[in-house]
Amino acid sequence: MNVKFLTRTAVLLAITLIFQFLKMPQLITGSIVNAMLLIAAGTVGMWSGVIIGLLTPVIAFLVGIIGFPLMIPFIMVGNGLYVILFSTQKNKVIGMIVGAVVKFIWLALSVKYIIQLFNVKVPLKIVQAFTFPQLITALIGGIVALIITAFLQNYFKTAKEG
Repeated sequence: MNVKFLTRTAVLLAITLIFQFLKMPQLITGSIVNAMLLIAAGTVGMWSGVIIGLLTPVIAFLVGIIGFPLMIPFIMVGNGLYVILFSTQKNKVIGMIVGAVVKFIWLALSVKYIIQLFNVKVPLKIVQAFTFPQLITALIGGIVALIITAFLQNYFKTAKEG
């Protein structure tokens, strides 16, 4: 890791956290967080997106966005899958779509079946939040990220970096 990686990851994490602290509706916050994961991956590197994806659910819990802490590790895995599938696919549109679908499937299976294997009753509100809306926010965030990343990559190519 170098200073540029750490600095850019920290800045992107800070921007992501600002949006989380605003506590907007899930559609907006989730879309922005997903966008930031892919913007980090697309401009800084896969591990930047993964790091942000691991930290955001913990911080979301600490600020009261996630009221069901058992979901935190499942969200972390979902975010990691989203970023890794996006990053490892040469065609970023396909990578984003595949990542969004896999994240959605993972979170839906987690909330509907995996957690319940441990005799935990998951509230209906949580089940609803971690199923179909996850696909929508990942796709919206992914589209936004593809647009912003294209602009940022062009900027980074032309900007003089010291």
